Amino acid sequence: MLERRYYVYILASQKNGTLYIGLTNNLVKRIYQHKNNLIAGFTKKYNVHQLVYYEEYDNINIAISREKQMKKWERKWKLELIEKDNLLWRDLYKELNPIY
Repeated sequence: MLERRYYVYILASQKNGTLYIGLTNNLVKRIYQHKNNLIAGFTKKYNVHQLVYYEEYDNINIAISREKQMKKWERKWKLELIEKDNLLWRDLYKELNPIY
């Protein structure tokens, strides 16, 4: 049986810009939807399309808890989390989907 994967991710409008935290079971598809404004709402309204951070889980409950935790964090903590592994704020989607 194929194991399900879940992703908590952070999108940014630009370096140190507007942030969005989300959860999905198909990261490449969901980021594609955000980048092409196929999802109405916050990311479309504020042009928040760069994937700057993500974490992978095999348990949906742990992923949901992590997403809720991160959404409550101070902005400073979110920026530190992003910059711990992505100091230059690269768009990680390009690494997940080289065709893009």
